[in-house]
Amino acid sequence: MDYLGIILVELKNGYARFRMPVRPEYLQGAKVMQGGLIVALADEAIAHAMMTQLKPEEGLTTIELKSNFLAGISEGELIASATVFKKGRSLVIGDCLVTDSQGKNICRVSATFLLLRKK
Repeated sequence: MDYLGIILVELKNGYARFRMPVRPEYLQGAKVMQGGLIVALADEAIAHAMMTQLKPEEGLTTIELKSNFLAGISEGELIASATVFKKGRSLVIGDCLVTDSQGKNICRVSATFLLLRKK
């Protein structure tokens, strides 16, 4: 994630916040941030929020992502704030809201992760 400039801002039980710059090379043909990069930021934030609730023998992998793009962004910075919605025996569900630095909603992502148990 270093390559994309993603930086951890805050991490606590069931919560993670990351930020990421919007760079010219991240813009697609219509001159707005490419959606897959926004979702990658959200996926990373959700995974880190979930990791705060794992036992030492547990791991995670994403099995489903749903994204709703709410607005485009062409410059500035993205802020991804993620929370754990529910941790079950085999699945963990998380949510993330990605905003710009002024708090405008850019993208909402929900994700389901499979809990992996190390043997």
